[in-house]
Amino acid sequence: MNVNWLLLSMIYSTIGLGMFIYGKKAVRFVPLIAGIALMVVPYCISSLIWMSIACFALMASPFVLGRFDL
Repeated sequence: MNVNWLLLSMIYSTIGLGMFIYGKKAVRFVPLIAGIALMVVPYCISSLIWMSIACFALMASPFVLGRFDL
């Protein structure tokens, strides 16, 4: 177990929890799903670079898809 991977997965999962809570309280579908994905994705990807790329894409998705009012 790499300490850097553990630290980054904890940070991304915490951000995902915040997005999930916001999406649930605001009844917004995109942040809710992005928050769930941010909590799960770090445990599925073992490479730090690919995990960071995937998590940054998930963190940006509410801002990109939020303009379309899904």
